[in-house]
Amino acid sequence: MKLVVVSAGLSVPSSTRLLGDRLAAAVGRQTPADVQVVELRDLAVEIAHHFTNGFPGRNLSAALDAVTGADGLVVVTPVFSASYSGLFKSFFDVLDKDALAGTPVLIAATGGTARHSLVLEHALRPLFAYLRAVVVPTGVYAASEDWGAEGLDGRIERAAEELAALMTGLGARAAAKRAEPGLVPFEQQLAALRPAG
Repeated sequence: MKLVVVSAGLSVPSSTRLLGDRLAAAVGRQTPADVQVVELRDLAVEIAHHFTNGFPGRNLSAALDAVTGADGLVVVTPVFSASYSGLFKSFFDVLDKDALAGTPVLIAATGGTARHSLVLEHALRPLFAYLRAVVVPTGVYAASEDWGAEGLDGRIERAAEELAALMTGLGARAAAKRAEPGLVPFEQQLAALRPAG
């Protein structure tokens, strides 16, 4: 299984990247996964150039290939102006609109205050619903006061378990998607998630 973490953190070190790493490690405890991290900070110039010239640079192209070839995604953004960052949105804007159809995605965000925790529901979940990804029920928001506090670890583990279950259940669908482009009917996706018997 291939798990890709997309981190839109800007600072070094970044709490956004830290949350992405913790989520990836938790998924790895549930199912074996090769983890690749895409740091959007390093791709900012190529993303901007893609908007102006229509062509991805070498690094952006590799990142887009990693994301579209993933069996599951962990996407993490810092909160700016009560929503995802512009860099985060710009990356998903240059991605083909059908590229994430049926791909399991765990949404997460970091912010300075718990008051922005609804960013997961009012910004990230609708974005990935539009892209027709399969978003896990549990999103993870980490405010400054959550680090080291009770509760964050439990949310991370629950979300990781949900993503791992989807990655495993939809693994055959993802392999078919890579082998032969096209859409998988919704009924087939549901059947793949149902327990046998």
